[in-house]
Amino acid sequence: LALLDGIYSTVVIRDILERETRRGQKQITDPALLRKIILFLADNIGSSVSIASIGNILVNEGLLDDDKRKGIPSAHTVQAYVNALLESYFFYEIKRFDIKGKAYLRTLGKYYIVDIGLRNYLLGFRNRDSGHAIENVVYFELLRRGYDVAIGKIGNGEVDFIATTADEKKYIQVTESMMSEDVRKRELAPLQSIRDNYEKIVLSLEPGLDTSYDGIKSENLIDWLLNE
Repeated sequence: LALLDGIYSTVVIRDILERETRRGQKQITDPALLRKIILFLADNIGSSVSIASIGNILVNEGLLDDDKRKGIPSAHTVQAYVNALLESYFFYEIKRFDIKGKAYLRTLGKYYIVDIGLRNYLLGFRNRDSGHAIENVVYFELLRRGYDVAIGKIGNGEVDFIATTADEKKYIQVTESMMSEDVRKRELAPLQSIRDNYEKIVLSLEPGLDTSYDGIKSENLIDWLLNE
C-alpha cells in the first residue's frame, strides 16, 4: 500500500497539480475536485461515461459537499480535469466505433485505470464488479500486444473490444463465466450479428465445455493472458 500511495501522490500532486502551476495554467486548481473525479472514474471503469453528467452526479450523491463550493462543476471544468488525468496516463479513454457505419462515435466512451492495484487502493477491494476489472486487464493486455482498441457498437448491442493492427482485426467479448445459457446468449449475440470473417472470441474465467459457438471461440482468460 505504501508503494501505491507513493504512485498516487506522485501522479496527482506532482504530475498534475504542480505541472499546471509550472505551465502558468489555472484549470486544475482544486485537489478535492480532482480526487472526487478520480474516485468516480475508478468506480466506473468499463461503464459508459458522459462528461457532462459527472458534475451533476457528484453533487446529487453528496460527494462534493463543501462550504466553499458553489454550484455544479461545469462540463468544461470536468473535461479539463479528465484530460489532465489522461495526459498523466492515470486513466485511458476508449472510444466507441459503429461497426456498420464504420465511424467513431463522439459520445459515451469508457475509461480504464492504468493499474487495478491503484483502483483497489482508492476504493478498497471489492468483488461486486469483477467483470469490469477483468475487462480492464484485457484492455491493457491488448494495448501491450500492439493493438488499437475501440468499443464496438452493432445495432443495440455492444462488443467489448475491437482490436486492430495494420493487418489484423479481432472482436472480443469479456465475461466472468460462460456457464449460464442467458450469459452465453448475451455475449454471443453482438458477435453473431457482425457479418465479416474476422476472428471473434469470448474470454472468460469459466469458458464452459464448448470451445466454439458457430465459429466464435470461447477461451479461458488466464490461458489467453499467458499465451503471448
